[in-house]
Amino acid sequence: MPFPGLPWPFLRCVAALADAPLTLIAEQLRDAMLPYLGSSALVIFTEDCTGGPQKKAGEEDIISRVSIAELDTLRAALSDETPWFGEAEIGGKPRPVLALKHAASGALLVLTDPHPTGPGHNTGLDVVTYLWCIAARRIQEKVADAPPSYLLESRAASAERVRVTAELTDLHSTTLETLLAALRSSSLDNAAARSTVTDLTAKALVRLRTLSDRTMHLAEEPVATAFERLREDLRPLTRFSGIEVEFIKPPPNGRALPGEVAHAARAIVRGLALAMMEQPEVSRVRTQWDCDGENLLINVRDDGRGALTADAPSITRLDRRVQALTGQLRIDVMPGWGADVFVTLPLDPPARPAGDVAGWNLAARELEVLQHLVAGHRNRTIASTLGISENTVKFHVRNLFRKLDVGSRTEAIALAHSHGLR
Repeated sequence: MPFPGLPWPFLRCVAALADAPLTLIAEQLRDAMLPYLGSSALVIFTEDCTGGPQKKAGEEDIISRVSIAELDTLRAALSDETPWFGEAEIGGKPRPVLALKHAASGALLVLTDPHPTGPGHNTGLDVVTYLWCIAARRIQEKVADAPPSYLLESRAASAERVRVTAELTDLHSTTLETLLAALRSSSLDNAAARSTVTDLTAKALVRLRTLSDRTMHLAEEPVATAFERLREDLRPLTRFSGIEVEFIKPPPNGRALPGEVAHAARAIVRGLALAMMEQPEVSRVRTQWDCDGENLLINVRDDGRGALTADAPSITRLDRRVQALTGQLRIDVMPGWGADVFVTLPLDPPARPAGDVAGWNLAARELEVLQHLVAGHRNRTIASTLGISENTVKFHVRNLFRKLDVGSRTEAIALAHSHGLR
């Protein structure tokens, strides 16, 4: 070692954390913190990773039960990046926790049953906070530079989560609504018990619907919110580069963006802005977003001499990212007037060619119901859209299961997807 006085074990942990892949970052962070602060489990909650918002390490009994609702409630209670010690419900029961929030990304770190393992409580907490900042920034960087395969896998995971949540919502809503009807029945003479259980069940229904909405929020991001996050990302450039960055906002009521599209769009604009600013005589960069209902439309333009080219390495890398989401990138170079880049990102995954479903012998109404199932709609929504009762929808769903030879909505959806139904 050329510098024997340096804390090499700590520096190695920092290096491993800074280089950790997303799949191992929770384990690496817990190992790095262990000499200073022990814990029974470590959980990271980050909406940057739409396909996997939780990164976990530690006792299986805790990490297998922790929910997004618990983490979201805890995060909402934190006002800033100050470490918070207290008791919170994690993994289904109250536990002592240390929680830290990363202001730049909104990511949350939770350590359950925290206990000092080294000398100096304050010193250990400072080190833990420092390591958490490294991990949070690492997550941001990995998502921003994600390869096409990650974007496609993340989009698939998000879509599947929405479908499964819709299925669970249907299942539990039906159960709870049936229970409510029974408890309200005049044949039950215990009025006090009926009133209490009715109240509890009604609250459970509200909570279940809230969880469904929360899952949908994780999979999508309002276009105006996504654009404001882009402005925050580019704020340091406007502050220190001396180059003016002009932002043309999208319509506030535009269609919400899938999480992967929102993240990719911000990364693409950041990359384009940096590439343009590296050119000589650029004093202004303008970025504009719009949404036509089916695509996110991005335009980035500079006022340079038109030196940017489509085959530049930076543009080529960005084009690969655009293609990963089946989008298009076009660059118009005007010598002496600058470069104009247009990006189109579809908001829906590409539809496969519809396969031969004639063998299923579906009636027209059954096919309509199946298409609604594939879209993640609940029985109540299907009934309202088609102008039929929920019982009729359930009747068609049972017939679908029999004709498709499946045992659940998830299986039916998967089979329909394999045949290209959307």
